[in-house]
This record gives sequence, C-alpha cells and structure tokens, in this order.
Amino acid sequence: MSESNSHPADTDQTPKLVGETVFDADGEPLGVVRSLTDHGFVVSTSPDATGGPQSTSGEFGEAYLMWRCLECGEMGEIEQMPDRCPNCDAEKESLYYWTED
Repeated sequence: MSESNSHPADTDQTPKLVGETVFDADGEPLGVVRSLTDHGFVVSTSPDATGGPQSTSGEFGEAYLMWRCLECGEMGEIEQMPDRCPNCDAEKESLYYWTED
C-alpha cells in the first residue's frame, strides 16, 4: 500500500490569496484565508471575517489593517502587500493580516 503525499495545497481549488473566502464541497463559506503556510493555509472563521481586506477610518477604537511578516515582524500598509518581505526577504507565505491601533 502506498501513501499519498498529496496535500490540500496541491489541488486547483486551493485559495492562493490572503483574504480569499474558502468554501466547502456544497459551496457554503467556511471562512477567510488569513495566511499561507508550507502545508496549506490558515482560515479565520470569525463572523467579522470578510472576503477581502477592508480599510478602517482610524477613528478612536478602530484599528488599521496591515500586513505583518511572521519571520521578522516587519509591517506595512495592506494596500501595498509585497510578494516578499522587504526587510528579511521572506516569501509571501510568511505575510499575514495584522490589525494595529
């Protein structure tokens, strides 16, 4: 008997972008991709999760939506999310959404 080395990330239906909505086999939304990993992706199931990043006004009690690098902690504006971390050159899989006061 042989084991398959197939991972969910190997299928054509795997989300490729942070902020993309993930659906089950029946087409029901499961959550939103928060970050990509070597083994697939991390999904937020929060009721506040949306299909993409949204800016906030920066008023009292609201946060700024940014990206952050898992490797070095570098942060930047979500509208300018890079393909690699400009500080440590980590791949996009190391970048994820972050809220900052």
